[in-house]
Amino acid sequence: MKADDVLETIHAVMHLYRSRQYRELRDGPHELTHMEFKVLAFFARRPGATQRQLVEHSGRDKAQIARLIQGLRNRGLLEGSADALDKRSVCLSLSAEGEAVYAEVEGQGRHLSEVAVRGFSAQEREQLQGLLARVEANLQTE
Repeated sequence: MKADDVLETIHAVMHLYRSRQYRELRDGPHELTHMEFKVLAFFARRPGATQRQLVEHSGRDKAQIARLIQGLRNRGLLEGSADALDKRSVCLSLSAEGEAVYAEVEGQGRHLSEVAVRGFSAQEREQLQGLLARVEANLQTE
């Protein structure tokens, strides 16, 4: 097997995974886009972070992030409060509804991950994780 074949398989697996994930987001009861979910996930992991911090973290365009945040706030999934140190900044976090939506979608993602490795023993999962970590390390050092 050639090195290209390995990376093509990794790409195909990720394409299938993302395709299923996007379909569940889009067709689910909350009709989230992939980017909307990524914004919710950012603030779920970093409650009280600012829009600027999300822009820096994501590398996305400031205007695109502003539109995403505004849309999520309008839907009641994000809420903001004034930053105690900088009144010009707004600290954002998930609302109660946002937390519920995030938990549900995150659960769907965990289920999909379980489907992906169904039938693998714990040892096989560890071995696969180790091999993929080596691939990642090789690409980072080259």
